[in-house]
Amino acid sequence: MGAPVDTSEISHPLVARVYDVIVPDRLLFEPHRQYLTRELSGRVLDIGAGTGANFPYLAEADPTVEIHAIEPDRHMRRQAVAKAREYGCAVDLRDARAESLPYPDDAFDVVLASLVFCTIQEPDAALEEVARVLKPGGEFRFLEHVHADGWRGTGQHVLNPFWERVAGGCQLTRETVERFVCHDEFAVEQIERIDRGVFPATPIVRGTLRRRRHR
Repeated sequence: MGAPVDTSEISHPLVARVYDVIVPDRLLFEPHRQYLTRELSGRVLDIGAGTGANFPYLAEADPTVEIHAIEPDRHMRRQAVAKAREYGCAVDLRDARAESLPYPDDAFDVVLASLVFCTIQEPDAALEEVARVLKPGGEFRFLEHVHADGWRGTGQHVLNPFWERVAGGCQLTRETVERFVCHDEFAVEQIERIDRGVFPATPIVRGTLRRRRHR
């Protein structure tokens, strides 16, 4: 059993206010968000939608795709709603945490996670939820920054206590990919490490896992 999940409100108004200003998302992540949202079909869930960075790309999906998203921070969620309207993205956006997804088993064909597992309080619980709501054979597509090697990794450990406070709980030292690929419910389709990025939130890893068909 993991540690109890903190059920207090997630609220980072300053981070929400400045995020889209200080993070040049299209410059840094546009090809990776295109990777996440390419050739979607069926029902799709975006966990940790933030300010809606995936919504401009999801808006270009086939109109038959049913898009859902969660975001527990009301300040982020407010901006995500505005962005969905701006780009004409029809999305059912809910106030929920990744550790307790408000959906039945086998509900989605694709689950997306982009720069969110660094902030989730209980990432193992969240990954269990991803496996639960994905249909057997469904895809888990992710884009995450992870713990670096060498001097960068050392620097991340030094900076992490400060970074966590100013970046809405973001953790620089998570071994996210190891957590993903070691989970019994997933088979690895593709993993790609991108060493380009902005220290200390680098390197970036993107990939696709497939939900195994057994139960």
